[in-house]
Amino acid sequence: MKDDPREIAPSPGPEPRVEPRVETPPVLGRHDDAEVWTGRATNRVQWLLAVLGAGCMALGIELAFEDPWGGGPAPLVMSVVGCVAAGLLILFGTVAFVNVTVRVDAQALEVRCGHAGLPRRRIPLTDIVDVEVASSVTPRHWGGWGYRWRPEKGTGVIVRRGEGVVVRLGDGRIFTVTVDDAASAATAIRSRLAPAGPAAGA
Repeated sequence: MKDDPREIAPSPGPEPRVEPRVETPPVLGRHDDAEVWTGRATNRVQWLLAVLGAGCMALGIELAFEDPWGGGPAPLVMSVVGCVAAGLLILFGTVAFVNVTVRVDAQALEVRCGHAGLPRRRIPLTDIVDVEVASSVTPRHWGGWGYRWRPEKGTGVIVRRGEGVVVRLGDGRIFTVTVDDAASAATAIRSRLAPAGPAAGA
């Protein structure tokens, strides 16, 4: 006897249970390459000095095409070269330090100056032994704006007056950089430092 085509097919088994997906929360205190702290400091006054530098260069170019004194080529060349050189120095010295960007990742503290990122300083975190916040960094105490060095202060990138971060290295050197929200920058650096080992002889 043939099977009845209308025979009811066996019912399928129970559907597999789908467990709800639970997102794992991030582990506090863990820092990988994806977790980066960035901050910056800006000094718009530097743009005024940049305009002065551009003016010096424009004057030098104008003198190259017009000799207002008629005193021969030597004074003209000296004037043109002097104006252009002074303009370039002022432009580089101001535009390079209009702002500074500070970056802290799992490996290093990196400081980039200006829109071109030069000059640049990279300090491996393994070289840092301590970090603190400076509430009042003043260009007057460093001898002006820019990349500075003082025997009692070490090196520093100073773009404006205000708060900054002071980093102490294992070889005794000190590095200071002005940055907004310096407390957060110091916390980011400190949290990424390797824990100190047990004291000798303990």
